[in-house]
Amino acid sequence: MCGIIGYAGGEISTRAVDVVLESLSRLEYRGYDSAGVAVVSDTLAQAKKAGKLEGLLAELRTNPLPASSTAIGHTRWATHGSPTDENAHPHMSFDGKVTLVHNGIIENFAELTKELRDLGIVPVTETDSEIVSHHLALALAERDDLTAAMRDTVAKLDGSFTLVAIAANTPGTVVAARRNSPLVVGIGEGENFVGSDVAAFVSQTRTAIEMGQDEIVTITPDSVHIQTFEGDTVEREPFTVDWDADAAVKGGFATFMEKEIHDQPAAVRDTLLGRMSPTGSLQLDELRIDESILRRVDKIVVVACGTAAYAGHVAKYAIEHWCRIPVEVELAHEFRYRDPVVSEKTLVVAITQSGETMDTLMAVRHAREQGAKVLAIVNTHGSTIARESDAVLYTHAGPEVAVASTKAFVAQITATYLLGLYLAQLRGNKYSDEVVTYLDELMKMPDKIAEVIAREDDIKDLAHRMKDVTSVLFLGRHVGFPVALEGALKLKELAYIHAEGFAAGELKHGPIALVEEGQPVFFIVPTPRRPLLHAKVMSNVREVNARGARVLCIAEEGDTAVEEFAADVIRIPETPTLLHPLVSVIPLQIFACALAAEKGLDVDQPRNLAKSVTVE
Repeated sequence: MCGIIGYAGGEISTRAVDVVLESLSRLEYRGYDSAGVAVVSDTLAQAKKAGKLEGLLAELRTNPLPASSTAIGHTRWATHGSPTDENAHPHMSFDGKVTLVHNGIIENFAELTKELRDLGIVPVTETDSEIVSHHLALALAERDDLTAAMRDTVAKLDGSFTLVAIAANTPGTVVAARRNSPLVVGIGEGENFVGSDVAAFVSQTRTAIEMGQDEIVTITPDSVHIQTFEGDTVEREPFTVDWDADAAVKGGFATFMEKEIHDQPAAVRDTLLGRMSPTGSLQLDELRIDESILRRVDKIVVVACGTAAYAGHVAKYAIEHWCRIPVEVELAHEFRYRDPVVSEKTLVVAITQSGETMDTLMAVRHAREQGAKVLAIVNTHGSTIARESDAVLYTHAGPEVAVASTKAFVAQITATYLLGLYLAQLRGNKYSDEVVTYLDELMKMPDKIAEVIAREDDIKDLAHRMKDVTSVLFLGRHVGFPVALEGALKLKELAYIHAEGFAAGELKHGPIALVEEGQPVFFIVPTPRRPLLHAKVMSNVREVNARGARVLCIAEEGDTAVEEFAADVIRIPETPTLLHPLVSVIPLQIFACALAAEKGLDVDQPRNLAKSVTVE
């Protein structure tokens, strides 16, 4: 998830760079690993710098770019290659005639790189984006038309991308293309814009055009032309942005948390992209552990804290089922103090959004001292835990600004599924066709998550009706248990009320004493297609209902058994049991966020909490 801006104006001045830099400041929430800008003058010129935008601004104060009417810019959230000056965008082609910025993942970059090497073109960065710039330059040499060259280039690409390019031979023109990644056009007076969202240009214009899937747009100071990847012209009416510039960075939402809840389909989709090799094998990001060692692993220990630990609990169910390897889930801050039993046959999986969580980092160091191999699941390239681990599986959730985790959580769960399937394939527990079947089911999850989010008004209405509650219980079995824990944590974090999550089977072993008339109890109801599991949870529902509790069920479409006992039912799509958490947790996030808002609380920055815990 990177921030992109393109600008085509009428005058040759410093305005092009000024507009792009101002846009990048508004887009920095989309990525702050590095930033860069390029212009068309007599030739192409560009500047880029690792780190936050201020580093690029300092560079430009010392070495300003030439006056121009055309510019592109980028603020990066690293997904392919570490955050360095060299890997920062824009990426200039081998012949210096094209430069571009990119948001997304090019899945077939390995094959495209081989084509370049066969032509004697050697990449100089670690990124998949650079490869596209070279192919675009090759196409431009044949076509002498940047739009036609872009059309030829995108036909060769697999994956998710927004591309924005300028060329030395076409000053005043910016060409952009979109597939599975956001892009919007801004219409000005004597100037036009493209951006990854309206935050890029809303301070300059409020008139915009939404780009559709598999479309290319060419902008000049006086024109906007949209066409399909096949070259057919597209006519689309502009709309008026009714957000102010400050709200635009939140995508028009009142809070970052709401925006990040809505980002979750993309977070899951992007985490899944590019994982299957041309030979049909799953591939991880930075695997520095020999496959022979992974085949000998006899135990997996997940270390994490808070929400990440609940993602680990979900992973336990999936990995044990697919791989038949015992999995333990440890709170990272307890791990090294209890003399854990690990060996060279133990794989420790560290889960952390920031990659800087001190408790988890110390657990990683302790595990490695004991001879275990460590695989990190992190959302931040270049983080300490990513560097100190033996292997890394990156979640591609993009920056998460709100303190309470949402999209990072579902991306972490998705990554653990990928790890489980990778190990199952490697160790012979699953054949390639079985892995493909599971991946196909996973690829359906973004649409299912979006379907749940589309029902948020009903969930917000429920929160409105429950704004005065002082205690809420959450119950679930199997993978519903960690979802119950996460639902309770979100309510504690955001609404500051008592909330507890329990394994439903524990109900009669103590927690049922908390149930009294009117007590709200959420049940995460498993699919009826697992009849034994479903029947057990329904037994718990009846027990609580009989004692006068207010029963609230998260249940699949078509599950009529809950209707007799539930005061409210929140419906989710039919989903395989192990993948259930990706959809069942969404209503609980929306509910907690809405309940906190009803109480007038700060949803993005709850009291006493920090986004990353960097001390033990």
